Amino acid sequence: MSATALLGVSVLVALSGCSGGDGSSQDKDKGNQTAAAVPSTTKPASADPEAAEKTAVLQAYDSYWNEQVKAYTRADIKGTGLKKYATERALTRAMGDLLVMQKAGTATTGRPGHKVEVTSLTLTGKIPKASLRDCLDISNWKTVKRNTGQVKPFPPNQPLRYLTTVSAEKWGKQWMITDAAPDGTKTC
Repeated sequence: MSATALLGVSVLVALSGCSGGDGSSQDKDKGNQTAAAVPSTTKPASADPEAAEKTAVLQAYDSYWNEQVKAYTRADIKGTGLKKYATERALTRAMGDLLVMQKAGTATTGRPGHKVEVTSLTLTGKIPKASLRDCLDISNWKTVKRNTGQVKPFPPNQPLRYLTTVSAEKWGKQWMITDAAPDGTKTC
């Protein structure tokens, strides 16, 4: 039996085991406990041969943002892993923001929302590259005065959702964000 066929049979067997039994309350309780205790990590197979790399670059982008949010919450890069996901250009942009925040005595609370997609992926050549487009939503990401916690209102002309163009490169086994350029004139 081929590996693909064996995998398909294994998935069907696993799924049939989750179907709930004879419907008794004991089966329902047991099924609910199992479902709550063990999150599913199985992902459907994709017909896209680049799917794994797209997933990897999106995970690197998520990690970049997680670390950036940590830095902005503290108004300091220390104690974050931002350098693990950002190259010099992307890191310089974040460091510039942090410097402004430190001088102004501000930090952030909450976190931005994202709707990001890979718009291009080139895996050939010496360095694989990717481009992403992100609809950044800052409505739940507030700037506050560090000493008082007072929320600073957004400027009246500040869009709360706008496009960010992102570039990434794969360095060894790690995708790195090389640039993240927000464009407040392009709302989404």
